[in-house]
Amino acid sequence: MKQDLWSDWTLSDEGGDYVCPIAFPNDGISALFNAGLIPDSYYGRNEYDLRWICERDWTATRSFELTDTDVDLVMSCVDTVVTVRVNDTVVLEAKNAFRDYRVPLRDAARIGANSISVTFHSPVEAGRALQDAHPFPIPISENCPIPFGNFLRKPACDFGWDWNIALAPFGIYGDLHLEPSTAPRIESLYIQQDHSGDGVLVTVDVAMAQFDGDVTMSLDGQVVSGAVADGKCALSVRVTDPDLWWPTGQGDQPLYDLKITAGDAEATRRLGLRTMELVTEQDEIGLGFKFRVNGRDIFCKGANWIPADALPGRITDDKTRDLLVSAKDANMNMIRVWGGGRYEPTSFYDACDELGLMVWQDFMFACNLYPSDRAYLAEVKAEIYDNVSRMHHHACLAVWCGDNELVGALGWYDCSRADRDKYLVNYDRLNRTIEDTLLEADPNAIWWPSSPTRGFLDFGDAWHDDGSGDMHFWSVWHEGRDFDHYRDVGPRFCSEFGFQSYPSMNAIRTFTGEKDRNIANPILESHQKNQSAGSGGNARIAETMFRYFRWPEKFEDFVYLSQVQQGLAIHTAVTHWRSLKPRNMGAIIWQLNDTWPVCSWASLDYGGDWKLMHHMAQRFFADVMATAVPMGDSIVIRATNDTPAEVTIEVTMQAIGMDNAIRDLDTQLMVVGDTSVDVITLSKERLKADEMLVLSWTSPAGSGREIYTPGPYKTFDLPATSIDVQVDGNTLTLASDGLALFTALEADVSGRFDDNAFDMLPGETREVTFHPTDPTAKPNFALRHLHSATMT
Repeated sequence: MKQDLWSDWTLSDEGGDYVCPIAFPNDGISALFNAGLIPDSYYGRNEYDLRWICERDWTATRSFELTDTDVDLVMSCVDTVVTVRVNDTVVLEAKNAFRDYRVPLRDAARIGANSISVTFHSPVEAGRALQDAHPFPIPISENCPIPFGNFLRKPACDFGWDWNIALAPFGIYGDLHLEPSTAPRIESLYIQQDHSGDGVLVTVDVAMAQFDGDVTMSLDGQVVSGAVADGKCALSVRVTDPDLWWPTGQGDQPLYDLKITAGDAEATRRLGLRTMELVTEQDEIGLGFKFRVNGRDIFCKGANWIPADALPGRITDDKTRDLLVSAKDANMNMIRVWGGGRYEPTSFYDACDELGLMVWQDFMFACNLYPSDRAYLAEVKAEIYDNVSRMHHHACLAVWCGDNELVGALGWYDCSRADRDKYLVNYDRLNRTIEDTLLEADPNAIWWPSSPTRGFLDFGDAWHDDGSGDMHFWSVWHEGRDFDHYRDVGPRFCSEFGFQSYPSMNAIRTFTGEKDRNIANPILESHQKNQSAGSGGNARIAETMFRYFRWPEKFEDFVYLSQVQQGLAIHTAVTHWRSLKPRNMGAIIWQLNDTWPVCSWASLDYGGDWKLMHHMAQRFFADVMATAVPMGDSIVIRATNDTPAEVTIEVTMQAIGMDNAIRDLDTQLMVVGDTSVDVITLSKERLKADEMLVLSWTSPAGSGREIYTPGPYKTFDLPATSIDVQVDGNTLTLASDGLALFTALEADVSGRFDDNAFDMLPGETREVTFHPTDPTAKPNFALRHLHSATMT
């Protein structure tokens, strides 16, 4: 019988100055805040006054009763350098937040009352000791104001990032219970699918402990059994008429219930039957990069995932699922779990299976140099076995990637530039260990060595070379290039690109007072973590705004316009790269979500509300689209279809002037397969100096509209459009008397509009419904469009 140890703990720092209750799963910072001992770390500049927490040791204690001392302590997601004592006897020294632990207590436990203590050692001091003992320097990323994190197996972003608060939290977020040591248990399931014959053969290799009887497998209405030999049993079921699992937009996501029973022990999984391939083939351009599911090439549309909250105690399955649902609702079909966060819990991958979201899974290494000594690599091997064994069967899992930007990091530090051979060998030892361990744990795993990389054993510049492998394209944001620079490259697969905006006003109100709402205010600056030398994030946002727009009237207008230009930047990249299909087969935005309220590249606010870019993504990621591609003196209209069937697209082109006059230019009908095609080429001379191009399309798979401007918006004298708004509960009816670009509705409570950031033409009406997070909320609404925010 399992005995939970979640509750009734007392947390104290080493000197006893701070004492409070804590119940796990939780982190210590959240517990201190809930007890009223510290302020909200997300408000104002409180972060800087709370970093002392990670410089101390903290101990959680409780008691428990036993009637039998032959028990195991089971723990997981223990963060990070931890000493566990039972009755003052050390039973576990843990060093890895990504591992599972099972500890026999028979030599420390006693019948009756027992004490247990968990000491969380300061990650700063633990990391410092490892750095000091290392034979050569291993510097940490400048993203991390808290040092030494790269020596610890702990989420890299806990030490700060260019979007994250720096607090280095501690706690327990996974298992925490006692089990009888002699009880039968299923140690692991290794699940394989064979699609080569009739139907799908599902084979399960069962590893048992404390059991030597028969094991039963139930799947698809079939039940088979087999005897355990040497702790193992292999069982198979053939699904003769399988319903295949598909990524969202390509088909359904049927899941089969698998059940393994061994005596009183039981394990269940939900399986999606499918084939998954990463196709990397040489062509006339370089090394291609695309995913193939059930024999069909899939254009991957998605975003990078970072932890759902900077404080793990605030993460819930429901909040996480809501973020993933928002990704699917924006027509995304892939999530990249970025390597500076954590391996997500099983509930995350279950949700992705159900939603049809493919998962690009990084191993947890990002933007740093790392050690490769034997002790460190032993921890790496253990975490890989634990997590691959837990996750490998998920239908959503598309690829395991060795790391994020570790090849690039070789050129970021004086020591590695001066002795590249040493640090390259050091990196290769780590990377090879990751690959070998992955393939030992799952010989069928799909492996990609790093992101970005041009290919296996290629250590070149995948930030600027667009011909091979996967690319991270950051020239527009980090180098200050204009949005059209996205059209200068044609990545085979772009797994990172992004542009920042401010969070929405509802998020800003959670960490500021009214007097603080100025972009140069220290509080606003403290919630902008991209502070690279010479050009911080706020300066980049303002500089770009001045390039494209007339200056906004008020702070709220500035926030709105920052989100408009973020959406414009990513719209330019995505629509252009999709128009290059099949050369390009993936566009994964940096980033989907935020860990706290901050200026960032996210399309969702902290808490899950949609920023304007997310609404725009819903349109530019639609399965069928058309877009205007400027090429010299012409504008090429291209149509793209990501559905598995041919579609007929009707494309209409009109010109609209700043006097609201609209004139027809052309209409074309085109049958488009699973590719991109040129529909028509227009001479730019067909547009007058004060005109924009209105591109509309309809198809059985959906319709849409794009307004292309041949110059910056600030060069147009936009009409002084008035929009009449009628409110009926949470439904708003809008009627526009002129051109209104980027029409945006805002509510003063959390929730989601079913449409936003859309253009309105003269005489158009549109009905929009707001769905508040709290159904009893009574929101107040506001409306902005480009003219009202910049020209009044």
